[in-house]
Amino acid sequence: MQLVVARIGRAHGIKGEVTVEVRTDEPELRLGPGAVLATDPASAGPLTIATGRVHSGRLLLRFEGVHDRTGAEALRNILLIADVDPEELPEGEDEYYDHQLIDLDVVTEDGEPVGRITEISHLPTQDLFVVERPDGTEVFVPFVEEIVTEIDLEEQRAVIDPPPGLIDDRAEVASSRDADGTGDADGTGDDA
Repeated sequence: MQLVVARIGRAHGIKGEVTVEVRTDEPELRLGPGAVLATDPASAGPLTIATGRVHSGRLLLRFEGVHDRTGAEALRNILLIADVDPEELPEGEDEYYDHQLIDLDVVTEDGEPVGRITEISHLPTQDLFVVERPDGTEVFVPFVEEIVTEIDLEEQRAVIDPPPGLIDDRAEVASSRDADGTGDADGTGDDA
């Protein structure tokens, strides 16, 4: 099975290094020197990592055969793809590969069906489950411990404890001030 592990960014310096947007929780395993990666588009690869280092919080890679800035710029926006055994599991206990989560049924803690995970969206701040509801609409569920309380791969389901308003239109009123629509705290109509 193939997994996207990074996207090549801009060239760094004049010796062929590029910045990369890491898309794996295991960069030391997938993006180390000597790793041979397929590419999207396929015509750009395969690429073999010659060197890697972290500079100012960003991963910089240099590929075999790329020795200057011009060659590095030509690689911009190419996706790097690693071959992964489908039976392989991430190193961390509560870590999952996207392919393990796609198609899981999503239910609330009380067993109410919500839908099915169709996609994992990797955002800078957190990951989101894109959940297709039975009516065809989509809901976005943050993949955080407070909301996703259990992933059960054997039962093929994700259990969630959604805050009000996440999967339905029933948001809790934040204060009694807004509950009666008068704008005052005691509901009498006068704020004196």
